[in-house]
Amino acid sequence: MKKEEVKILEEQFAKCETPVVSNNSANRMLDDVPMVIPEINPEHLAVIEAQKKRLGTKKGFIAVKPNCSIQSYVPPISALMEFKPKAVLACTYQAISGAGKSLTDAPEIIDNVIPYIKGEEEKSENEPMKIWGSINNGKIVTAVNPVVTTQCIRVPVSDGHLAAVFISFEQKPDKQTIIDKWNSFEGRPQILKLPSAPLPFMQYCTDDSRPQSRLDRDFGSGMGVSMGRLREDPLYDYKFVCLSHNTLRGAAGGAVLIAELLKAEGYIQAK
Repeated sequence: MKKEEVKILEEQFAKCETPVVSNNSANRMLDDVPMVIPEINPEHLAVIEAQKKRLGTKKGFIAVKPNCSIQSYVPPISALMEFKPKAVLACTYQAISGAGKSLTDAPEIIDNVIPYIKGEEEKSENEPMKIWGSINNGKIVTAVNPVVTTQCIRVPVSDGHLAAVFISFEQKPDKQTIIDKWNSFEGRPQILKLPSAPLPFMQYCTDDSRPQSRLDRDFGSGMGVSMGRLREDPLYDYKFVCLSHNTLRGAAGGAVLIAELLKAEGYIQAK
């Protein structure tokens, strides 16, 4: 189904007073549609009231989950926002399941790396800016900082998107402060003890060979984010690697957690 058709279909469901929580990208960048990582920007749900006025609904609305490619690096960067990150380079190494395939039915990925995933880099650069944005007059205004640039690469892994991240700050924190911020970070889902919320949400791996896709993608039942190899960089302030499960946190599980948050916050009610 084409994106424009999906956009129309989701609005039709919403106008029938059915809350829509979508994995599709068709409505992600509309300024009155919240695109949510529940631990990072739950306050964006407030824009739903403006969206319902536009749609003419009382209970129906659309909320969306961001792209799977950003789930590994947006959370650890978000935990450091008080230090004002100003530049981010993220290279993602994305599992074949992100293309809707397995290792057995994707011969093109065996013994191979594919350095291009259509549309992925645009999403990976633009979607974080909406997540880090703010609400003004019933619209989400995208952030202007940090500047984000990405490259997205398909690798011969069944599940799990890994990212190599380089980051600079206006106010550079020390290494241990960063690790402590990651390990102690709690979002609204953890505070509310939502059923799908991982506790802890993030972990720092002290073994330099971790996180690994096969060993660490199931952290937090596939809903957590793992970081490792934090060290200083001669061009940026720091560099690190991070990992999330693309078909759990990055797809169905992330959407379920959004629905749980919507229910807990009173946006989803019985008809």
